[in-house]
Amino acid sequence: MVEKSILDNGIRVVTEKIAGVHSVSVGVWVENGSRHEDAPQGGVSHFVEHMLFKGTQSRCALDIARAIDSVGGVLNAFTGREYTCYHAKVLARKLPLAIELLGDILLNSVFDIDEIEKERRVILQEISMLQDTPEDLVHDLFNQVYWQGHPLGRSVVGTAETVGRISREEMLAFLSGRYCGTNILVTAAGELDHAQLVELVAAAFGPLPAGTRLPLSPLPEYHRRFSVEERDLEQIHICLGCRALPQNHPNRFASYLLNSLLGGSMSSRLFQRLREELGLAYSIYSYLNCHSDAGALVVYAATAPDDALQAVDIILRELHRLRFEPVEEQELRAASDQLKGQLLLSLESTDNRMTRLAKNEIYLGRNPSLKEVLAGFDRVTVDDLQRLAEFTLRDDYLALQLLGRYDGGPFSPIDLTLA
Repeated sequence: MVEKSILDNGIRVVTEKIAGVHSVSVGVWVENGSRHEDAPQGGVSHFVEHMLFKGTQSRCALDIARAIDSVGGVLNAFTGREYTCYHAKVLARKLPLAIELLGDILLNSVFDIDEIEKERRVILQEISMLQDTPEDLVHDLFNQVYWQGHPLGRSVVGTAETVGRISREEMLAFLSGRYCGTNILVTAAGELDHAQLVELVAAAFGPLPAGTRLPLSPLPEYHRRFSVEERDLEQIHICLGCRALPQNHPNRFASYLLNSLLGGSMSSRLFQRLREELGLAYSIYSYLNCHSDAGALVVYAATAPDDALQAVDIILRELHRLRFEPVEEQELRAASDQLKGQLLLSLESTDNRMTRLAKNEIYLGRNPSLKEVLAGFDRVTVDDLQRLAEFTLRDDYLALQLLGRYDGGPFSPIDLTLA
């Protein structure tokens, strides 16, 4: 059963009680991410997230770690483009400690100047690590190309230049303006009592002002683009993407199915063609990178330099098939059964349930029942998929990013075509 309450300062509390488990997963979701940053402050959301674990008025960083370790729990955080999440998982009877810890780090962190400089070095190493990991870096490069000139295209961690100049005063001002009740959502799933959790959250987060919600940046534009980042690598890493639906679109179930058919599983068209039939790639998959008002369907593959253009051609051919050739009913139903099965299996995890509560609240403003979601997949028809493919899989929305030693000859955006 899902329950929801709103505190006086605007904090939303959404819970789901799960019978037969001994744990609770809880997350404090701040609707602020890299999309809400100004370009000169790129990475400040991520920097603030790191600093909230570096000491409060009553606990040093080691005290925070020991407090959660002493009960066998987990405490962590991550920053995205539209939200930042601080989350914990503990035994049900230790939920008061988890909420108190989360409240302490969000409201009472001191931002010690020495800790800031140490953590700045850590984040600069994180940026360097990303640069040395091509299978991760190519996705960041693709975002820069695809969302060119838009906040969605900037790296969540920022750049060495922007992170190097973020000051303590800027972080405190950022925290004060963004970490307010109206922008905060608390979700929890597991062995819990909703009313008790509301009381715990009110006690820990009550001092936060309501504040005001942040406006989103303008809608990004879609353009056909091609980019190569030359690196001395054994493989060429490929990201090829096109427009997709936003998170809250009524046709989102068709979008999930389209991705599954293309490259979302081992039985998908791209996996079978590129890996199983031709042996061109070990890693090949597609995914949806969707936000509140925009989205991208992205294909990733890594292949030998001599095979890169052939791999790109095959990806384009499979996109062409989806756009111009109706999917067989049997293939559609198989993809639907796969996604429904994955969903049901994921619900055995309190972490996944907590995250599902949050994303539904953020993007839909409500939590649809499992029955409603499963019915959403069942309602998608072959004609629905065809209309979606015709709407999204268009030459004008194609973008390609290559990373590695590219010597395949001249190539330009005009070569990206599904015709």
